[in-house]
Amino acid sequence: MAIFLDSAQLDDARAAAATGAVAGITTNPTLLAAVPEPREQVLAALCAAQPGPVFCQLVASDAESMVAEARRLHAISPEQIVLKVPAGLEGVRAISRLAPALPCALTAVYAPGQAYLAAMAGARYVIPYVNRASRRLGDGIALVSALAATCAAAGTDTAVLAASLKTPDEVTAALLAGARHVTLPWPVIMALAEHPLSAEAVAEFARAAAAASR
Repeated sequence: MAIFLDSAQLDDARAAAATGAVAGITTNPTLLAAVPEPREQVLAALCAAQPGPVFCQLVASDAESMVAEARRLHAISPEQIVLKVPAGLEGVRAISRLAPALPCALTAVYAPGQAYLAAMAGARYVIPYVNRASRRLGDGIALVSALAATCAAAGTDTAVLAASLKTPDEVTAALLAGARHVTLPWPVIMALAEHPLSAEAVAEFARAAAAASR
């Protein structure tokens, strides 16, 4: 299992790396568009900021163009870049040409059949948008469970990487449903570390230690 940071902000990348618990970074076109520097420059900076994988989503619309774009992006840091390929038949075709030499994830997955095709094509990951699926389909956690079961039945090592997770409870529910990895915004990663009762207990220990030192 791995936790990834879902951000294109360099400060977030450095803060997440400093926890020692975050394995890498996922980005998407929306996150990258919020950063003024060119996409390739941002990806190179994120790779330099931490040693783990950096996921980058392809924006081309046909398999031939996706493959060419993927090779350009992968060259930024061949040991780190993972290609996020949009779900759809063209994406599956692209993955079949790129994997396993280039690690690929099928992203925006909303149905088990998409995960099955991706697994057969050689995808290393399938990425569902859990909270969005709950809002649009009714139960994003059930989707995670179905995707995990499909990947297992396919007999491949394709793993569910759950995205669009908004709270610690949603994170743990996705993991218990079969997600092998999660990707989270920095505020959610921070929230995982905290609990009101933990803060209460730490404050009690601090008071006891202060009293004992008088």
